[in-house]
Amino acid sequence: MLIIGIAGGTGSGKTTVVNKIIDKLGKNEVVLLPLDSYYKDSSHVPVEKRQLINFDHPNAFDWDLLRNHIAMLKEGKSIEQPMYDYITCSRLPQTIHIEPKDVIIFEGIMSLYDKEIRDMMDLKIFVDADPDERLIRNIERDVVSRGRTYQAVMERYSRVLKPMHEQFIEPSKRFADLIVPQGGHNNVAIKILTMYIKKNLKD
Repeated sequence: MLIIGIAGGTGSGKTTVVNKIIDKLGKNEVVLLPLDSYYKDSSHVPVEKRQLINFDHPNAFDWDLLRNHIAMLKEGKSIEQPMYDYITCSRLPQTIHIEPKDVIIFEGIMSLYDKEIRDMMDLKIFVDADPDERLIRNIERDVVSRGRTYQAVMERYSRVLKPMHEQFIEPSKRFADLIVPQGGHNNVAIKILTMYIKKNLKD
């Protein structure tokens, strides 16, 4: 079994990299653990205050549950992955049953933040992208897909995304075994990555 952590800023291309790896390895070989599924449950917080929660800060995530789940998968045990409702900022009552597979990919903005989780990884990857490119992707995603205004996206970027990236995400780059510039467009890096995974699984 290989446990792979893939981190990088919002809009860096992490999801594209993950999807290309899964396409090359096959879905039956890979389990994907998205960090976003492990946001803390905020159902106890009054609705009007939930929008004030900083979801780009390490405190927003349930690290204890994450450590436990990754350790269980590494031991060959199944887990019940939480499901998160981004509209209500709360966990759904249902979960996703996950069986261990040959490759476990843990993906999210702060996948390399927690030392205990890093120590469980066999390969640590940081997907890098120019800040302007990440901002453009955020604008495209939030305005087109989520119905937010351009002004709201820019305000959130300046107030939350940029400072959180500089404080917590960018520093985690130093823990990476491999840095992938240009995100999902870097086909050479993805090819090398896939070859490395296949070789280690064979060995």
